[in-house]
Amino acid sequence: MATKKCECDDHKGHLCVLASEGRFEEIKKLVKTPKFVCFNCGRVADSGKNLCNPMPL
Repeated sequence: MATKKCECDDHKGHLCVLASEGRFEEIKKLVKTPKFVCFNCGRVADSGKNLCNPMPL
C-alpha cells in the first residue's frame, strides 16, 4: 500500500494534526460512525475531509 502526500489546502482539520495537538475530545466527535480510512496513517473518520489520503471503508 503506497502512501501519498496530503495535497489539501487546509490540513488543520485532519485527525493527524488534531492528535498531534492533543485534541482528543474533538477527535471522538469525528470518528463515531467511520466511513473512511486514511491510507497514510490508518486512522478512520466519519468524513474523508478529516483524513489526508481517504478511501471509503
